[in-house]
Amino acid sequence: MTKHILDNPVWNALISGNSHLSHGDDEVKYFNKHVSPFVAFKENTADHFRLLYELLPNDRPALFVTPLEVEIPGQWKVLNFVKGLQMVCDSPAAIGEVQLKLTPLTIDHVPQMVALAKLTNPGPFESRTIEFGHYFGVFENDKLVAMAGQRMHAFDYAEVSAVCTHPDYTGKGYAKQLLLHQLHRLKGMSAIPFLHVRVENKRAINVYERLGFSTRREVYFYFMRKAE
Repeated sequence: MTKHILDNPVWNALISGNSHLSHGDDEVKYFNKHVSPFVAFKENTADHFRLLYELLPNDRPALFVTPLEVEIPGQWKVLNFVKGLQMVCDSPAAIGEVQLKLTPLTIDHVPQMVALAKLTNPGPFESRTIEFGHYFGVFENDKLVAMAGQRMHAFDYAEVSAVCTHPDYTGKGYAKQLLLHQLHRLKGMSAIPFLHVRVENKRAINVYERLGFSTRREVYFYFMRKAE
């Protein structure tokens, strides 16, 4: 049976739309740790975990995503395990126009972006994550209070990522406006939007569903490091 591109989104991003950020070889690939902790295998096998162990620098964690729960080999220590949903917007709902002023985010905004992501925990966000591109934000009094961007670009699919709002500024519709903006941009790129969300984040899931996203499948995230 032919596998779907999104069954292995990180690998497919690293061999297509994000290949310029790729490290590794023909079997195991990963991003620079300052871009993203994600790693990927051409096939999920114990041998590829061993190859990753040999290739990956010792000073960095690894974030592995899989559509099935797996047993992580003993040379790796699992630091965190997250159950999530992979959602796809194959048929966008009739979405309105963006009514809020959104600011393109640049390298000058990185300290605020990293701080906001650390506070709200939408997922890993490092000093060079902005290199994935297409990040926009909402500012109040020169303070970044909400943002969203894109991360993995796997062939015809593009991941909406880092959707977050400072807790003091929730309830103003900022996340929805940022999502609308990303959906319009992706439509213009003829890309199919997808995203990942923690399974317990019902509030976010409801927002995504109202914008035309539907759950494709469950996914599992293993945040791990080489065992001592």
